[in-house]
Amino acid sequence: MYQENYDDVEFGGDVDLVANSYANSNLVEGELDEEELIMQAQAGVQSIPEPVRNFLANLHRNLANCNVGDLAYNYENQFVRLTDKFYGKAPWPEPQYVAALVGDDGLFLTLYRELYYRHIYSRLHPSLEVRFRSFENYCDLFNYILNSDGPIELELPNQWLWDIVDEFIYQFQSFCTHRSRVSKRSAEEIELLKENSQVWNTYSVLNVLYSLIQKSSIYEQLEAGQQGGDVIEAAGDFGVRPLYKMLGYFSIIGLVRVHCMLGDYTLALQTLQNVELGNSRALFTRVTACHVTVYYYVGFAYLMMGRYADAIQSYVHILTFVSRTRQYHQRSYQFDAVNKKAEQMYALLAIAVSLSPVRVDENIHTYLREKYGDQQHKMQRGGEEAIEIISELYLYACPKFIMPNPPSYSDIEAANNTAEPQNFQLKIFLREARLQLVIPTLRSFLRLYTTMDLDRLSTFLDMDPMELRNQLMVYKQRCRQIKWAGTPDLLKGEITSATDLDFALQEDMIFIAESRVGRRYADWFIRNTNKIQDLVNNIENRQKTAIANAGKPKAEENAATTPVSANSTAAVEA
Repeated sequence: MYQENYDDVEFGGDVDLVANSYANSNLVEGELDEEELIMQAQAGVQSIPEPVRNFLANLHRNLANCNVGDLAYNYENQFVRLTDKFYGKAPWPEPQYVAALVGDDGLFLTLYRELYYRHIYSRLHPSLEVRFRSFENYCDLFNYILNSDGPIELELPNQWLWDIVDEFIYQFQSFCTHRSRVSKRSAEEIELLKENSQVWNTYSVLNVLYSLIQKSSIYEQLEAGQQGGDVIEAAGDFGVRPLYKMLGYFSIIGLVRVHCMLGDYTLALQTLQNVELGNSRALFTRVTACHVTVYYYVGFAYLMMGRYADAIQSYVHILTFVSRTRQYHQRSYQFDAVNKKAEQMYALLAIAVSLSPVRVDENIHTYLREKYGDQQHKMQRGGEEAIEIISELYLYACPKFIMPNPPSYSDIEAANNTAEPQNFQLKIFLREARLQLVIPTLRSFLRLYTTMDLDRLSTFLDMDPMELRNQLMVYKQRCRQIKWAGTPDLLKGEITSATDLDFALQEDMIFIAESRVGRRYADWFIRNTNKIQDLVNNIENRQKTAIANAGKPKAEENAATTPVSANSTAAVEA
């Protein structure tokens, strides 16, 4: 079904002929004569390695025939292997030369340019011109999809569709960061940025995502599916096609990311209305990177809103999934990206657990203790040292925030003095974290007693009794949080206690009640049984290896000391 060996696939076209036709179609009068254009085109086409030509021909054929299974293999396996082999530190062939190989197929070239520019962003350093051209190519692609009279005849794998939306948002974020660093831009670049203010405009990016959602009627489909209605009727002519349905669905996830980058966490959670996070068969689970992205941004939005219990629940859920399925994704080209995002979520989880102590899954707790044990201990002690640790982990794990509007290029000094979005969001988070840091300190003392005098606790903490009373009230208020109850609206929930320790203050006496959660002995025994079994298997393998190695010298020694018979000597002499 799939083409494993590129060399076995013969390119069906004639290089000279296609180069000739391409040169004739792009002849510019007064610049180069026809022969020079033909020679340039031929040289460009012939510079493409034969396996890459065969791959492009195969990809073009599968795209024309809508072979989604073959396209998935071309995209997820062959493209990655050819990139590592031929283009690790160089761009893929120029689209103008690829056009000669595929008969100047406009749709294929638009998709190829998307891969071409994505590779430059991933492996090389994109210039300002490349950023402009990539935006224009995305405009061509989305205009073709959205502005056609009817659904277009195009089928792409879910992974490719997700990567298109994800890369579109990434390049938008990269451009916003690039243009905001005015001091590093040359005068020519600043002039270009002034003249092309509509390129990678925030409104344009949001318009594309909302248009894809509207065209696919994905919100109506999700609502109909939850209420038991007719999903096909709700989808309409466009939404029934997998291309439009999945692009619309992935655009919802993309909007969550954009709103988080802009700092609008309430709108980010509202965007996920009717997206069932707890459903293991939801559409976002079909692509691992999408699955991880959803929970990363949902957890981060909850964290910034002070709903630490919901943030912890989101991160524990997805990190458990990643740890259990890690072995199945080791050969995936997105393995490194998923692992990096998981490490960021562990850092955010360490912050959330320190600010709102609660029991988590034992495997997650073990990893946190090994990875961030010292940092968690310092955060729980409070003080400026805790703020420094929180700032360090936050800046490592937070999204890349952006400014929605371009800087003022007419006033370079003012543009350079504009606060970085990361630092601004960190300042907002630390303002809440300083109030929340009182919880771990008080909790460490209160859990040791069932009743305690206020003056005694103030002596332990070296704090004025009236100030301590205020701190206890802050503790009480901070421990009551809104917790999501599994409804379609992620903003709604029930007000519950977010800690396992509660207290009541009656005059100067503190009455403490701690709810202890029973340990899950079954999980503990299963985990340690697996460890013992792995240890036994390792010992047995070593014993077998030692026995096999011990037998080899003896055999060689016996062969060396065995007397040579007359017959064998005669045979050797003969």
